[in-house]
Amino acid sequence: MSLRPSTSHWGAFSAGLDADGRLEVVAHPEDPAPSPLLANLTDTLRHPTRIAAPAIRRGWLERGPGPDPARGREEFVQVGWDEALDLLAAEFRRVRDEHGNQAIFGGSYGWASAGRFHHAQSQLHRFLNAFGGFVSARNSYSNGTSTVVLPHIVGGAGEVMRNGSSWPTIVENTDLLVAFGGVPEKNVFVTPGGVTRHHTPGFLAQLGERGVEVALISPLRGDLPTSLDARWYPIRPATDTALMLALAHTLVTEGLHDKAFLDRYCAGYDEFERYLLGLDDGVPKDADWASPITELPAADIVALARRMASARTFITVTWSLQRIEHGEQPVWAGIALAAMLGQIGLPGGGFGHGYGSMAEIGDIGPDFRTPHLAQGVNPVREFIPVARIADLLLNPGASYDYDGTVRTYPDIRLVHWAGGNPFHHHQDLNRLRTAFSRPDTAVVHDPFWTATARHADFVLPSTVSLEREDFGSGRRDTHFVAMHQVAEPFAEARDDYAILAGLAARLGIEERFTEGRSPRAWLDHLYESWRKQLLEKGFDIPSFVDFWAAGEYRLPVENQDRTLFADFRRDPVAHRLPTPSGKIEITSRRVRGFGYDDCPGHPVWLEPAEWLGGPRAARFPLQLIANQPQTRLHSQLDGGTVSQAGKVAGREAIRIHPDDARSRGIADGDVVRVFNDRGSCLAGAVLSTELRPGVVRLPTGAWFDPLDFLCVHGNPNVLTADRPSSRLSQGCTGQHVLVELERYDGTPPSVTIDRPPRIVTRP
Repeated sequence: MSLRPSTSHWGAFSAGLDADGRLEVVAHPEDPAPSPLLANLTDTLRHPTRIAAPAIRRGWLERGPGPDPARGREEFVQVGWDEALDLLAAEFRRVRDEHGNQAIFGGSYGWASAGRFHHAQSQLHRFLNAFGGFVSARNSYSNGTSTVVLPHIVGGAGEVMRNGSSWPTIVENTDLLVAFGGVPEKNVFVTPGGVTRHHTPGFLAQLGERGVEVALISPLRGDLPTSLDARWYPIRPATDTALMLALAHTLVTEGLHDKAFLDRYCAGYDEFERYLLGLDDGVPKDADWASPITELPAADIVALARRMASARTFITVTWSLQRIEHGEQPVWAGIALAAMLGQIGLPGGGFGHGYGSMAEIGDIGPDFRTPHLAQGVNPVREFIPVARIADLLLNPGASYDYDGTVRTYPDIRLVHWAGGNPFHHHQDLNRLRTAFSRPDTAVVHDPFWTATARHADFVLPSTVSLEREDFGSGRRDTHFVAMHQVAEPFAEARDDYAILAGLAARLGIEERFTEGRSPRAWLDHLYESWRKQLLEKGFDIPSFVDFWAAGEYRLPVENQDRTLFADFRRDPVAHRLPTPSGKIEITSRRVRGFGYDDCPGHPVWLEPAEWLGGPRAARFPLQLIANQPQTRLHSQLDGGTVSQAGKVAGREAIRIHPDDARSRGIADGDVVRVFNDRGSCLAGAVLSTELRPGVVRLPTGAWFDPLDFLCVHGNPNVLTADRPSSRLSQGCTGQHVLVELERYDGTPPSVTIDRPPRIVTRP
């Protein structure tokens, strides 16, 4: 069997087909910690949910375009490619001629393939731009809140999340790692575009070997590897900001803050200190105030603050903490706390954001831009924050606030989605189902019959990465990998480029979209253009022919010792931050001027709706944490071997503390109904003491399988609220939700998402 090189978001590998056509996958030989998720790939090529041929929803064929509550509930009619593309081209023309390009929404939020040419979002956006433009989406479900607030605090999000302090610097210099949200090892196997060498598990092990103190601040013990000898602070979910404020209050009142650093490098500290001391509202934010909010002992809070001031302390805040209501606050408060310690810019000290959220954060690979397909220029200026998709479809013409502006939702008539699954990412899926019924037409490219494909009018079968040629590399990856074709396309599947080229030909924009190139010609062109730039900079890089034959190119090595804001600390004038003051803005006059009551001008404690200390908890007394799964990336390959092995009774597993299970008569392995007033889902119970009582954990990504308002497969987003983090960022708040649960008695409904919907052929 011949093995051919390729890569994925969770690692580089080689793959081949055995004599019986079964796929074999072997991790890259240089990967010190290969991802277990590679095993999910073995089931992709011939999975029962693969889409075999183009299909159109029967109601659309019979009644034509228009809003339709039957979308997502009707059978499909299998058609040929020519008929599908002819009808779709006519619909594109109708929408543009009657409503303009601002009536077209180009979705494709999602990870799709790791390949840089067959990157679904780039392909779709290039096509739509060639057609005259589209309404786009900005930011991400993962860190959209931080992307908006960080520029107001330190001048940008990229420096913090792409050039943060490296793991070797932390391992060598840090005495105390204070991990708000932990450093979840399950997430460090993934980076968009791929990661050839998984370094982070090794660095986490080195932390333990060196004896670095770790304070784990999380309701989940599993948010840090058990190999680390950490002090676990089992905080009440959604109260990290209150703890940070109390730590800061202790620093102030005991004279442990670095006033010289605050004066030289920060703006607006005095106003923040008045808030800490309660000089205006009469409420000091001390440990006694924070203790009943966080349910941590006041003495432990004071002791932690003192220890932080006496050691080289690195504060990290995971992305999960900004995926909640008022998610700007823990990020901002974490930076303010690090500034008060005065260690920002020192090796092993300061602040980091996203360690344990993704492999690239703190990694030692080069920050190297690799070839990519140009998307062109979008003439349409309208956009939405990505997590506002349901609001967009439900409320055309409505206004909303965003980062100091007031914007208006356009009237969307056509939704075109490729390479993504909003019925995984988005919140309140029953509301999203209603929203998806509003456009005239919904188009989805996908290899599999996901919930998004089932809610489309046009379903166009696309190939998976092993069925085409490409190249790929992730952020801070060490290798640029040639992705050879391993298998023939499944049934009638086509790659997104071929699908869109066929549509472009019918719309008279084929040359603008394809420039006359085949996929292999594009790979050669993009690579050689990139190679020319590198040769001019003195790099030794092979030709495309030699690169393709070798299967990879090892990217140039960069300095592995990085300290965030080291240059700024050394000279804050020459290296001023791109904020209005040029400094770290503990109080932002600009944000304060927006007048948002849900995001004032400096870090504050704001009580969320979905937390155990609020009135809603009387009806729904358990805090569900909907974090990233350990068995897959988001919802990708949920039918794969590893993902399926993690199911309980054929459904997503929900972790429950034994005390909470006992009081509800729930045993390990039971099917339980998890519910609130938005919806419900079925899940398989797993009892665990690795989370605090009152908290349950149900990861995201189980393919949505609705039966009325019940998801029989265990997708937590039938429960989460579709509300923004704040008017500033309009970010996702899907991490936390209040629920109740009960044992499901009787025979539970069958899971149906593991097979295609009803499909008929034309007479």
